[in-house]
Amino acid sequence: MGADRNRSGRRLPMRVVAYIGCGSVLLTGCASMPDNGDLRDVEASQRPDAQVRVFAMPPRENAQPEEIVQGFLEALTSDDPKFETARQYLTEDASKGWHPSLSTTVLADGPNAVSERPGSREITGDYAYALTGEKVAEVDKQLAYEPAEGTYRETVHLTEQKGADGTKQWRIDRLPQGVVLGKSDFQRHYVSVNKYYFAANSPAADQARTVADPVYVRAQVDPVTHMVRALLKGPTKWLARAVRSKFPDGVALRKSVKTLTPDDQNSLAVPLNKKADGIGQSQCTEMAAQILFTLQDLTPTGIDEVELQRSDGSQLCVLREDRAETIASHAGKSVEYEYFIDGERRLVRIPAGSDQEPVPVPGALGDGGKALRTAAVSRDEESAAGVSLDGRSLYVGSLASGGSLGDPVLKSKAKSEDDGLATPSWDANDDLWVADRDPKNPRLLMLQKGMGEPVAVRTPGIEGRIEAVRVGADGVRIALIVQKDGKTSLLIGRIERRTGSGGQPIVTIHEPRSVAPQLEKVTAMSWAGDSRLVVVGQEKGGVQQIRYVQVDGSAPVGAAPSALTGVKEIAASEDERLPLVAHSEDGIVRLSSGSQWQKVVKTGTSPVYPG
Repeated sequence: MGADRNRSGRRLPMRVVAYIGCGSVLLTGCASMPDNGDLRDVEASQRPDAQVRVFAMPPRENAQPEEIVQGFLEALTSDDPKFETARQYLTEDASKGWHPSLSTTVLADGPNAVSERPGSREITGDYAYALTGEKVAEVDKQLAYEPAEGTYRETVHLTEQKGADGTKQWRIDRLPQGVVLGKSDFQRHYVSVNKYYFAANSPAADQARTVADPVYVRAQVDPVTHMVRALLKGPTKWLARAVRSKFPDGVALRKSVKTLTPDDQNSLAVPLNKKADGIGQSQCTEMAAQILFTLQDLTPTGIDEVELQRSDGSQLCVLREDRAETIASHAGKSVEYEYFIDGERRLVRIPAGSDQEPVPVPGALGDGGKALRTAAVSRDEESAAGVSLDGRSLYVGSLASGGSLGDPVLKSKAKSEDDGLATPSWDANDDLWVADRDPKNPRLLMLQKGMGEPVAVRTPGIEGRIEAVRVGADGVRIALIVQKDGKTSLLIGRIERRTGSGGQPIVTIHEPRSVAPQLEKVTAMSWAGDSRLVVVGQEKGGVQQIRYVQVDGSAPVGAAPSALTGVKEIAASEDERLPLVAHSEDGIVRLSSGSQWQKVVKTGTSPVYPG
């Protein structure tokens, strides 16, 4: 669900449908088990298909400690909604104190259980096992994913307790909080879904913009209800300062609500508590839009209508999907053209997705009077910015016939063209961003409306030189390629703006985080949707590859783009129907969905979509 949906309403193939109508299968951790020795990796070599419900078996009578630990770990990978079977492996007190929703730790190969006191069990009468593995990621109590590394080591302790019939049974009495499981089990049982909020920095005169906040939920365990609850609780911690929710504090589902299910007309009723009773129609429809955007692809047929209800069951408001787009700008603006720099160093364009020949853009950037190195086109496709061939001057011009270019709006003092200005990027406010890679004064700059005095953007926490910048369509997130000590990494930062003394804007990139830590060298990237980027890079000792990554650092569901050699630059649109465009050793090439890379022109550089 972390992949994105296009503006036409067509469900995208990369989405994973979480509502499954298949049968179920019993998964037991109580197969033939040894009575002594260490437990091994519990990562299953063969699992049922992801569309099959998986349940665990409770502990059998007189099960040995090794079998109890194994059965408990297997139960953590099941589709048991409240982990009730897993709790049967615990003592009563341990079950009361265990909170699986606090966190999910993802290990590379699943937890391996090793006896901590071999040979002492007959003397002490109790057992302890270390759960070990290499960490891949953590999912916190807000359901937010974050890549992790290092060794995982926690202890489970077992003791004998008397059962109802007076016999003694081994049970776990001490264990770590949360859930631990292997990467393949996590990918099989959890799915990434975007919650949607509104950008806090949207200009008052503009339509509100949606911002995707990806989280992970268990795919087979009532994901609709879980996502609505998560949406109402507010944005994840990292994003909270940059977005706003139309749900007032304290608004939640009515206490009597156990599950939310759309009816046969794809309409979903959402009963709210008393905190929502006095909400006006305008705010209510904005709340309903957030729910519609969040749930848009979470069921096989989608949700076409949301009805919010007061605490007494009366209707608060109703919003249909076809009206939701009038509430907020969602999934970006439609795109008319693909752009690149041709062999004559002009900015040229092709109607998006077409096979027509490229033609120079209207205006001075397309007439060849100024040789260009890179370019960027505003999101409304009315203006463009171009960096001169020597990399030292930035020009902004109109994409209208007869438009003049004028003096550069920014100059770099870099001596080498490779150390000059990087490819610029336009944000949703029509502000222009660019990195100056001058070794003596590396900076990230923003020009309001593409003109005037550049604003030096503050970048606390970013160590190294910014090589590339792309601002997301939501206007609150920015992707940066940063070079340090011979390595380049991909970071996502949160844009925060405020007005300083004298009315001067203060722009800061907060809490930058790595979203492709496995790549040692990142050479190109582009936004490819609400919460996804396409990245060109290579792992240590590996070859160049193209892959998609989520803004939280997880890997989206679906195949990576087809391989392509010698990629120098890449561009993607927020509209999934439009092809990837790249500058490779074969020139400007294009990849449409389900096809192979095809050559557009032999000579060309700097492919871009608006943004």
